[in-house]
Amino acid sequence: MTTGKFDLIVIGAGPAGAACARTAAKAGLAVALVDKKRFPRDKLCGGGLTGRAVGHYARIFDRPLPDIPLTRRDRFRFFAFGEDLGGGEEAPPIHLIMRRDFDAALVADALSAGAQDFTGQTGTLDPKEPAIDLPGVRLSAPLIVAADGVNSPTARLLFGEAFDRERIGFALEVEQPGDASEVPLRIDFGAADWGYGWQFPKTDGTTIGVGGVMARNADMKTALQGYLDTLGVDEDLPVKGQFLPFGDFRSTPGAGRILLAGDAAGLVDPITGEGIAHALNSGELAALAAVHTLSAGQPDQALRHYRHALRPIHAGLRQARILRQLMFRERLRPAFISGFRRSRSLRGEYLRLLAGETEYGEIMRAMALRMPGFAWRALRGG
Repeated sequence: MTTGKFDLIVIGAGPAGAACARTAAKAGLAVALVDKKRFPRDKLCGGGLTGRAVGHYARIFDRPLPDIPLTRRDRFRFFAFGEDLGGGEEAPPIHLIMRRDFDAALVADALSAGAQDFTGQTGTLDPKEPAIDLPGVRLSAPLIVAADGVNSPTARLLFGEAFDRERIGFALEVEQPGDASEVPLRIDFGAADWGYGWQFPKTDGTTIGVGGVMARNADMKTALQGYLDTLGVDEDLPVKGQFLPFGDFRSTPGAGRILLAGDAAGLVDPITGEGIAHALNSGELAALAAVHTLSAGQPDQALRHYRHALRPIHAGLRQARILRQLMFRERLRPAFISGFRRSRSLRGEYLRLLAGETEYGEIMRAMALRMPGFAWRALRGG
């Protein structure tokens, strides 16, 4: 078996891994990019690029948007528990993509920056050196970033489990083929218990799905069928399923010289399920932590630096989990529906969040001003 020595090994070549590999390679590190799949490959995902995600993408990949098929929508509607909450007529645009195209473009950009391609291979991780054994070659490096998804084998090796089954989310999704030019973009809070549904029109069809906390949804297939009925979809379409971290993040995103990024670290919005923005950002932050600590000859400090850099993301996820109490607890739900429907400012704050112009703290403050009693009970979990 031959040995390949690198400054950084990145496991997983989705948005978090590709962003990490590109950032580190551009900074001059010798980077190995490993993934069990060759790209392009299919991936279950709503495929919405919010303004927040686009901002991270533009900074990391040095161009406004990837050169792939995109559908742009600057109008959409919110629904909650069957009630129309109003639209996003003044919304920043959301770009809708197929992950097959998007992820392949990110990997190509990471490799063009100098990362070495080890995709299409699977191996065994040695967390002590650290190193990973692939067929015929052992890759070693002072640091590893694992961006290997919600089912992260790396997190399972480090912590005994990839996620907490009592807190994990689960999503089901279908792809409806055909012209989607007249299909509206909509988000339906409550389409699943403590979850939501989505209808995302794209260049060659429409992605429709539901996701929610798995422990509260014993029959997600029934929830999906109910949502398809609501949308008037009566076709027999193949159903795909995937776990969804839903904001159940790891406060310490790794162990030793191994860092976790993206879904592997639980960095998914617990209200909307958005994960691409946090994946891109966390991959970049993990790379910068590696660059900083390796240049100082202190790779053992990388996890501490990375955890510190993630504080704003973690704070936003904690605030979103509090807001989720207000949205989904049955006693508090009417106040949320009424406040969101009647308050242009609340909808505006939410749209600014999607644009990356604000965070959940501002929405919490706006909620507290409009309905302090309900907000206080949400904070207490009542």
